[in-house]
Amino acid sequence: MQGFAETEGEVCPDCKAVGPGRDNVCLAVGTPYQMWHTPDCPQWTIMQIDWEAGSQRMEEQDAWAKETFPTAHERLKQAAAAMPPGTPAQPFIDALTELVQAQADATGFVVLHQWAEILERHFTPQPPGADHTAG
Repeated sequence: MQGFAETEGEVCPDCKAVGPGRDNVCLAVGTPYQMWHTPDCPQWTIMQIDWEAGSQRMEEQDAWAKETFPTAHERLKQAAAAMPPGTPAQPFIDALTELVQAQADATGFVVLHQWAEILERHFTPQPPGADHTAG
């Protein structure tokens, strides 16, 4: 039985590669769509340039964010501390401040269960039949 990458796919309009070859590359975009390209295919070259440019943009954005985040986080904490206590927006201020702190403490993204824990802490569920009107 041959694997998916060894089967023929769509014909590239630029290089006309019709399937596996010693130097051909396969671009699989969902099943069962795949397209083969020769190493010198213009379409393949453009895709590689786009991937490299996208990777470079991500690295630049990440570097900018790592440099900017600490000072922006400090400004958020200062703004939150300057709010008068007991304001109706207090749960939002506290939740946002805690979420941003969780992101600052994380090595990656703040995962969904942490978001849920923080939001649950600041926006506790109301018992059934509770009056939800502002007064």
